[in-house]
Amino acid sequence: MPPAGSHGESHLIDRIGWLRAAVLGANDGLVSTASLIVGVAASAAASSEILVAGCAGLVAGAMSMAAGEYVSVSSQADTERADLARERAELLQDPAAEREELAGIYVARGLDHNLARRVADQLMAKDALGAHARDELGISEFTTARPIQAALTSAATFSAGAALPLAVAWASPAHLVVYLVSGASLVFLAGLGALGARAGGAGVLRATLRVAFWGALAMAVTAGIGRLVGTAV
Repeated sequence: MPPAGSHGESHLIDRIGWLRAAVLGANDGLVSTASLIVGVAASAAASSEILVAGCAGLVAGAMSMAAGEYVSVSSQADTERADLARERAELLQDPAAEREELAGIYVARGLDHNLARRVADQLMAKDALGAHARDELGISEFTTARPIQAALTSAATFSAGAALPLAVAWASPAHLVVYLVSGASLVFLAGLGALGARAGGAGVLRATLRVAFWGALAMAVTAGIGRLVGTAV
């Protein structure tokens, strides 16, 4: 049961760990794979070549996203562990100074000094390291780094995003791939932008337009390069 005074409230910040990786992965999968397909199709490639390029882009991109996210978030986790180890040592060496440091943080937030010291005393009596991690270092259960979760989420959402333009390319005649994949991808991107905005509590229209604009730009540039290369070859 929740503690007395709790009303089971949930906050959007609770989602930040997985939401960032999910939106980034799906958006990258959709934009990069759609752009790759459109670029290859614009070079007058055959349908089989377009599909091979799309599948290769999906697999390579998912693995790259997973590896990159794991390395990035692991570096964050290493930094958090180092900071916590340093804080733990400081608490053992000079707990009085650490108590004053924590009280100073609460004074800066608006408490008077006496109340700030009492708050610091009570929090440190319960969990000194947790209090300093949260209020001094900014590390909490919602923001702590989770490398494996981030890697798996990025790979899965990249694959899901990439599968959408790939499916449209598979179902389209070769001479219509550029137009059908571009149009469908813009619709998918707009939907993804709106979904991410609603999940994160942000403005839907602005997020939708932002995602659709950059996706359209990426596909246009890639299509232009593909057409130039196809003409030259």
